[in-house]
Amino acid sequence: MERQFPTIADESLAELRRFIGQPVRRPEPYIEVATRDSIRHWAHGIGDRNPFWVEHGVAPPTILFAMDRIVSGYVGGLPGIHAMYAGTDFRWRLPIREGDRVVGESALLTLVEKASTFARRAIQQTYRTTFTNQRGELVCEADSWCFRTERDTARERRKYGAVEGHHYAPDEIERIRLAYANEEIRGTTARYWEDVRVGDALPPMAKGPLTVTSVIAFIQGWGSLYVRAHGLAFDMFERHPALAIPNAFGVPEPPERVHWDEAFARAVGVPGAYDYGPERVAWLGHLVTNWMGDDGFLRRLNVQVQRHNLIGDTTWCRGRVAAKAIVENRGEVTLELTAVNQRDEVTAAGQATVVLPRRS
Repeated sequence: MERQFPTIADESLAELRRFIGQPVRRPEPYIEVATRDSIRHWAHGIGDRNPFWVEHGVAPPTILFAMDRIVSGYVGGLPGIHAMYAGTDFRWRLPIREGDRVVGESALLTLVEKASTFARRAIQQTYRTTFTNQRGELVCEADSWCFRTERDTARERRKYGAVEGHHYAPDEIERIRLAYANEEIRGTTARYWEDVRVGDALPPMAKGPLTVTSVIAFIQGWGSLYVRAHGLAFDMFERHPALAIPNAFGVPEPPERVHWDEAFARAVGVPGAYDYGPERVAWLGHLVTNWMGDDGFLRRLNVQVQRHNLIGDTTWCRGRVAAKAIVENRGEVTLELTAVNQRDEVTAAGQATVVLPRRS
């Protein structure tokens, strides 16, 4: 089969390794200031209907995805090698409030070659981003990673095989509608640390069915990595020629179109167009903030994206209390989190640490 895309060369990988530990150029963010509008747009983009965010001028903590490209999966080096976002480990110190200007500074942390059934070679590329606000306070530290894979090899191996799109019967749509109608938002009713028990299940949350429309809604809040219009797109292709991949009409488009272009997604070895990984991380964050209530604080969210969430899939976000402890006089709860599709496949999993108010 004729190869269309570059492969991972040892020389290119060695060149990239030279930059480990070095600060990286900061791409222009989608937003820098947590305005009332940007808070609302991010919440709406992930389907978060909690009125607390806008009414009290506090941003959903995962808005950091919209405030920094690198934590969202922007990677440098290895031109022409596909990048698949695979997870983020957020460690928050402070909430993000309306009016805060939050800036991320990043460094390449590690490059690790991983065994892969998806492609001949897979490189896990991890960046560490430190976020500070306009007062110089540390807001969050986050490690975010992508897997770099060879597009041709992934297509040839066809790890995932054919996946038939799910056709929804009316009763299935009704189940999803009821899940949205009955979604539990703890809100102003405090959830006290003393009342939580190990083994407690979080109320499950529905997300989907995933459509191109819902992908667009997410992009409206998040901003995307490479979606640019007209002359701005051609400017980007001038700076980064490997991003200019011709579509069926011979027009250059960025690889980000795997999220809505079925044919191109299959060309990189995926059964079809799929969601943005940061979106699923944010969904699990939404599950947690709904559960913890407005008085809780999401201290850590560490999620690994494990499978593609394809157009047409419905994701059920689930969680359980795995542990609780008093840490430096704080009441902390550890949650185990999973995202499961309608085929009962786990597509993302991780943990969260929540600080809850105490009765005494």
